Amino acid sequence: MKLAEALAERAAATRRVEQLRARVVSSARYQEGETPAEDAAELLAEAGEVLNTLEALIRRINRTNATVELEPDGTLTDALARRDVLRLRHSVVTAAADAAAGKGERGHGRQLRSELMMLSALPVAELRGQADALAREIREVDVRIQRANWEVDLLD
Repeated sequence: MKLAEALAERAAATRRVEQLRARVVSSARYQEGETPAEDAAELLAEAGEVLNTLEALIRRINRTNATVELEPDGTLTDALARRDVLRLRHSVVTAAADAAAGKGERGHGRQLRSELMMLSALPVAELRGQADALAREIREVDVRIQRANWEVDLLD
C-alpha cells in the first residue's frame, strides 16, 4: 500500500470514529418505555475496533514518515514540520500586512483634516512580497510531500 492510500484510510477511519461517537452519544440515554434507536454498547464496541485499526495505521504512517528521506528537507516528517511552520509564518505575515494596510478597519479614513491620521507601522509591500515567497515555498514543499506520498510504500 502506498503512503497516500494509508493517509486516505486514516482520514476515513477518523470520520468513521466521529460518526460512531455521535451515534453512541445520541443512543446512550433513552426515555423509560421507549427503545433506543441503536444499541449504544454495540456502537461503542465498533468504535473501539475502528480506533484500534486507526492506531495501527497511524503508527505505520509515522514510522514511514520518519524513515523516508526527502531532499532537501530531510525526512518526510521534517518536511511536514517545515510545511506546517511555513503555513503559520505565512498566516502571521499576511495578517501583519493586512493590519498595516488597514484591511478590516471600520470607517473610510479621515473625514475632517482635524481628525488623526492612521499610519502604517510596517512596510506593507515588503510584507506582501514575503507572503508571496512563503506561499511559493509552501507549494514547493507540498509538491515534494505529495510526490512522496504516492511513490513511497507504507512500512509495516
